[in-house]
Amino acid sequence: MTRNVFVIGLGLIGGSIALSCQKAPDTKVFGYDIFEKTRELAGALNIVDEVSDDVIKTASIADVIIFGTPVNATLEWLERLKQWPLKKNVIVTDTGSTKGLIMEKAVELRDCGISFIGGHPMAGSHKSGVRAAKPHLFENAYYMLTPLKDEDEQKVNELEQLLKFTLAKIVKVDAKEHDHMTAVVSHFPHIVAASLVHQLDVEQQQHPMTRMLAAGGFRDITRIASSNPIMWKDIVQQNRQELIGQLDSWLNEMNRVKTLLLNNNEESIEQYFAFAKQVRDELPITTGAFYTTYDLYVDIPDYPGVISQITRYLAEEKISITNIRVVEAREDVFGILVISFQNADDREKAKNCISKRTNFEMYIS
Repeated sequence: MTRNVFVIGLGLIGGSIALSCQKAPDTKVFGYDIFEKTRELAGALNIVDEVSDDVIKTASIADVIIFGTPVNATLEWLERLKQWPLKKNVIVTDTGSTKGLIMEKAVELRDCGISFIGGHPMAGSHKSGVRAAKPHLFENAYYMLTPLKDEDEQKVNELEQLLKFTLAKIVKVDAKEHDHMTAVVSHFPHIVAASLVHQLDVEQQQHPMTRMLAAGGFRDITRIASSNPIMWKDIVQQNRQELIGQLDSWLNEMNRVKTLLLNNNEESIEQYFAFAKQVRDELPITTGAFYTTYDLYVDIPDYPGVISQITRYLAEEKISITNIRVVEAREDVFGILVISFQNADDREKAKNCISKRTNFEMYIS
């Protein structure tokens, strides 16, 4: 018997889940997006088995409905879902970055006889839209599920059996705990990154060259500030209480740093950075809450053709790269050439390739 999966929202996340679900046996994947152009692309790129133009009709035959829509849009869809004619045992899930309000809506859906299991695949990309979708986007990333406490375990297992084709690490957590953890490692760092960019903008008005120097460490630490502002508006609004708590903790920490500077004790200042280095160095090297760039820093000399030399070596060993850039301001940067890869394996192969053929120093951050 064929299992019908209906993905609503065919952007990067929804499209990638649709591609993953197509790998499941005896499964047909339908897809819908509010934008006609996206629906056309999804069909042309075989992101789904069949593109739908009638959401309610397709939902009525679905065994699993997956919302790949922004969190506020998902809440609106779930409200409409209450009125749709659905299969008795349908499983509904989402991909949103916040779970509190979503799971409150899940209680309402359960009162209507609909099983909703919250979901959050913690991976992304520097690209967006259906063209960027790929079946291995979530490979080795954490995929958080937030079922209600008394959810039917069989339905949770059914969803897990489908999502295992994402090749993600599927874990179950409480919605409140999810929102707290993601506030710490994802949502709050976005606020910090944005605030640093705002501060740079103020500074460059009096010191224009500041912008030119903001290339190395500053660019890396603020990379996430380039994320979709509409998406982050929704996330911040939905997780505002957790973020207010994180801001209070951050202000306390900054006051501690200020005290360290005022006291100007050499040993205390060194210990502060030493402890931060220790904790940072012990973090797992895996896909987490952010889009992960697998960067290799190569300390190349400045002579004509050196970059093409490196890329030729990689091409000869059939190692694909996703991005390459030259860093001009090199304070706190470990190499002038930064090469980005799709995964850690490709980066390791590249490191071995370059080390065999050159004596250039390399660093993995």
